[in-house]
Amino acid sequence: MGHEFELNDAAEVEATPEQLWEAIATGPGIDSWFMGRNEVSGGTGGVVRAAFGGYAPEFAITAWDPLERLVYGDESPDGRRLAYEFLIEGRAGGSTVIRCVTSGFLPGDDWEDEFEAMTTGGALFFRTLVEYVTHFAGRAAVPVTAYGPPVRNWPAAWNRLGRALGLSGPAALADRVVIAGSEGVVYAMNDQTVGIRTADAMYRFLRGFHGPMMAAHHLFTPGADPAAEEKSWSAWLGDVLI
Repeated sequence: MGHEFELNDAAEVEATPEQLWEAIATGPGIDSWFMGRNEVSGGTGGVVRAAFGGYAPEFAITAWDPLERLVYGDESPDGRRLAYEFLIEGRAGGSTVIRCVTSGFLPGDDWEDEFEAMTTGGALFFRTLVEYVTHFAGRAAVPVTAYGPPVRNWPAAWNRLGRALGLSGPAALADRVVIAGSEGVVYAMNDQTVGIRTADAMYRFLRGFHGPMMAAHHLFTPGADPAAEEKSWSAWLGDVLI
């Protein structure tokens, strides 16, 4: 049967259109808020390439209007479609409105779980974009993707994560926490994700679509070694969740 969908996000941020364009239309910019490593061959007809967790999707750029609009997407042989549209609007006084429309089609009769993961994950990614241009604009992050052991009881897993952050239970929005030896604040939270901002990083935890808890962090510390960080965070998740 399948499911056609459209998700809309918008925010007004204290950043310039130039800073937002750098964040959404360059590889280092996307690395700093989305997932994994990214490359952009700019211009209409260009490509956005990503690599994370064994996946390497490619998205064709269908609209490229610098400082105003960017659209890219992909369609699979089975009918699956996914497209991202970003709209940038500068405002008087120096703020900018960023809008993101995520649309597409999920084939089959078992689309509900995938759609839920896409919705909760998309909310985290957009909020991370807002945090990035607000607090880290002009800085490039090292993306870190790591996986913990399979999770059978997600409420218990979120409770364990909260305790590892110095809380008495699961994390909530605006909670003050301690992570990797630094003080941080929970900037995003929903049923399947938690996002934490410190002075030099954004740490994110997601319910993996196939079972494990996933870490998708952005480290702004110069010289961070992604391979070593991924190994360390996989071990950390194992210690927390087992």
